This record gives sequence, C-alpha cells and structure tokens, in this order.
Amino acid sequence: MPIFEINLPKNLNKALGIPQRSPQRSQLRVLKKLLRRARYTAFGQAFGFEQILQSKRVEKMFQLKVPVYSYSKIYKDWWHKTLEGEADICWPGKIKYFALSSGTSESASKYIPITNDLLKGNKVIMIKQLLSLLTYQGISLSAVGSGMLTLGGSTDLQKGPGYYAGDLSGITAKKSPFWFQPFYKPGKKIAKEKDWNKKLVDIVEKAPNWDIGFLAGVPAWIQMCLEMVIEKYKVKNIHEIWPNLTFFVHGGVSFEPYKVGFEKLLGKPITYVETYLASEGFLAWQDKQNAKGMRLSYNQHIFFEFVPFDENNFDENGDMIEAPQALMIHEVEEGKDYAVLISTVAGAWRYLIGDTIRFIDKARAEIIITGRTKHFLSLVGEHLSVDNMNKAIQVVCEDLNISIPEYCVTGVPADNLFAHHWYVACDQAVDEKLLIKKIDDQLILLNDDYAVERKSALKDVRITILSEKTFMSFLESKGKVGGQHKFPRVLKGDLLKDWKNFISIH
Repeated sequence: MPIFEINLPKNLNKALGIPQRSPQRSQLRVLKKLLRRARYTAFGQAFGFEQILQSKRVEKMFQLKVPVYSYSKIYKDWWHKTLEGEADICWPGKIKYFALSSGTSESASKYIPITNDLLKGNKVIMIKQLLSLLTYQGISLSAVGSGMLTLGGSTDLQKGPGYYAGDLSGITAKKSPFWFQPFYKPGKKIAKEKDWNKKLVDIVEKAPNWDIGFLAGVPAWIQMCLEMVIEKYKVKNIHEIWPNLTFFVHGGVSFEPYKVGFEKLLGKPITYVETYLASEGFLAWQDKQNAKGMRLSYNQHIFFEFVPFDENNFDENGDMIEAPQALMIHEVEEGKDYAVLISTVAGAWRYLIGDTIRFIDKARAEIIITGRTKHFLSLVGEHLSVDNMNKAIQVVCEDLNISIPEYCVTGVPADNLFAHHWYVACDQAVDEKLLIKKIDDQLILLNDDYAVERKSALKDVRITILSEKTFMSFLESKGKVGGQHKFPRVLKGDLLKDWKNFISIH
C-alpha cells in the first residue's frame, strides 16, 4: 500500500516546485526573504539588513556589508549567545534545537542552530525527492509504499539549559509528522538508543518483521548493518529478508568507494538516490533517475555563494582568506571547484560549510560534491582532491573485484622530498604492491598535476592495508559512531598523530 495516493500531473516540474524563473532570480528572491525575516535581529541590525533591502543591487550590497564566517568565527561572535538562551540573535525567536556536528577533523562538537523554518524547508525538499521517485522507470509503487529504514542519530536528545542537542537525523526523526511514523524504521524505541552497537543488534533482531523498501544513511554504517543481518539469518543476500528493497538514499560521502562491496550484499539491482543533507540544511537532491549530479535547492530556504577553491582564496591548510571572491549562482562556471557559502533560515550568514562542489550543468544548477576544503593533498603542487581519490579507488576495486569501504591518505617526508601514504580498509586477500601501483597509475591518468609531480618532488606512494574494523574502531574511540559520522579522507595534524598511535596498538 503506497504511503500516499497521488495522481501525477502533466507538469511534474510544477508539482515538484521547480520554478519557471531562473536560478538567479530564484536566489535573489530567497535572499530578500531571508533579509526581511532577520532584519530586526541583532545580526540584521548590526549589518544593516534594512539598508541592504533598499539598495538597487541587494546581493552585491549583502556581500559588501556582511563578512564571511567560518563556524568558529560565527560561534564566537554570535551563535554562543543563542546557545546561552538569548532570542533574536541571528534569526527571529529563541533557538530550541541544535545539531551536534563534529567532523573527525574537529575535537569539539559544533552546535548548529536548528529552527522550525529550517526543518520545514528540509521537509519540502524531502517530499520533492519522494515525488520524483514516482517518475522513475521500472519502479513498483509497492516499493515506494514500503518502510524506510533510517540509520541516524539517537532521538533521545541531550538536554541543555533551555535547548536540546543531538544529530540532525535524530532531531528530524523526533519531530517527524504522525502520518510518517508507521513507515519509519527502526521505530521510536530503537531510534532513542544512544549505544550504536546495541542499536544495530536491535535492528538485526527486528529485521525479518519489517518490509523495507528504502534504506537511508551513511554508506559505511548501512553496509555494516546489512552484513550483520545476512550473517545472523544465514541468507545469501539482503533481498531474501527484504524482497521489496528498491532504494538506497545516501549522502555525506561519495558512494563510489563502497559500491563494489555493497552490491555483493544484494540479490538484485537497486536504485541509488543521492542527497546533500548537512546539519546546516538540505542543500541539494537528485531529482531524476540516473542523474550524474544533484540539483541545488536554490528556490527554497538557502542562499548560496561560491568561492573558487584556489590559492587566491584559500591558504595551504585549506583556510579561507578574510575577503574571498564570492560568486552568485549565475556567475559560476562548469567544471571548476568551488567552496560553498550559505545563508539560511536558521541564522547562518555567508557561512563556509566546508564542502567543495563542481557544477556539471549550470542551467539546471546541477552539482557534484568533490571534497572538503580541509581534505585535499597538495604537498608539492599535486592538487589531489577527494574526488580524484574516490574515482581511483572505484576503478581499482572494479578492476581487482575487491571492496575498499574506507581509506585515508596523508603526506609524509621521503628523504629530501615527499610521499603519499595510503591507509586502506580491505578484508580480502590483495597484493599490496599491485594495489598501490594501480591506485597510483589511476591518479596519474586522472590528475595532470599529480602526474607531473610523480616525476619530480612526489617521490613515492606507500600503502598500509588494515581491516575495516580498525577504521570503525578509531571512529568509536573518538565518540563518532553511527549517524552522520564518516571517516576523513585526508589526515593532518593532531588527528594524524592520534591515528598513528591508534593503529600502532591495534
């Protein structure tokens, strides 16, 4: 039985809320709406939102008057006041929910403000994505009407003085509408569980009782869950337990390194649906079958700016300069990497979210995620991106028929020059020298700068093969188990020291 009955209209674009106006006009409309809503807040008063709205070029005046913000800067200057209970700081009203977002490059948790306006905007994008699935060829409505297993954070949120904090997935599940509850798995009781290992055990125990059509979550944790279900019930593949499993909704990291290992767990092909849902908002979504990228949510609740990811705007550590070049959606070029600034209905203003993206279809505002501003290697000018790494791993996995669900890379000295050291998770027998040669050869094909430096200053490429459990245990040691937590692809600084100490004793 479908989740809801719907007659598809002839103009599906209209039904999905895809505007006839251009991305440029849509974004200007969103910016004006944000400025009007926040003009009487402390932030709006400090930076003259009223005056910005009265200018002839609102977007240019906005860039002129409002500085760019990293998390640490906006928290120090503004968001700490909302956490202390003050109202009308960066967004009207008092903030009652905060998403705890702590990438493994950060030791302390980030407190990201979550408002009802943000959750409503996110929900609209989720519904658009669900509706788009009904246009996919070869998809059964029974699959769309089946349950959705979401591996997210606990809905048992931390209680602070006047606020609640937890994973965005946990906040979203806790505040989901009543009509969605019958379809949402693992259900309220298991969803509240904070112990990730116990949560997985409980899910595995209940698995045969559920009819699952959708899986949603970070690939590494979903794959681990499926492996546990298959092992527990001694079946050949997950479709023997969930015959209606048709969709995997994933995001947060590239799916390419996981694909070979993931598909070994299936009894038949499924449809992969990519999302770009961060703690700060639902930024983009795959709106059509077999799309190469995702469409930015440019007409809803987020205003975007794009900073060219180059040496003019970022230093060698991936830190953005104080006044970077920031482009509007109509000013970008296809094929170039950009860092993303967002302004949102939760009081983020010109906020550096930390991801890098590339436009593959400017007219449709269609993008792919290429990495993180902090997660890249350029010791000697090789400019190696996470996108390059993911593609190399995918090709090598398919070539050798192996699964590499996790990996990371770091730069190391090599005599008077430099080398890259790869740490790779692979539970299958594989020749180390063959594996690293194939990865190296593939990167040479993918990246001209890397190819040049491999002949000069980048003297060597090394590899250490570890078990997948080692990677997962390291995350667990950092308190980053399950939910939206994922392993960083490039290790530097204190995190690299911690990693080396960890693997030396495990």
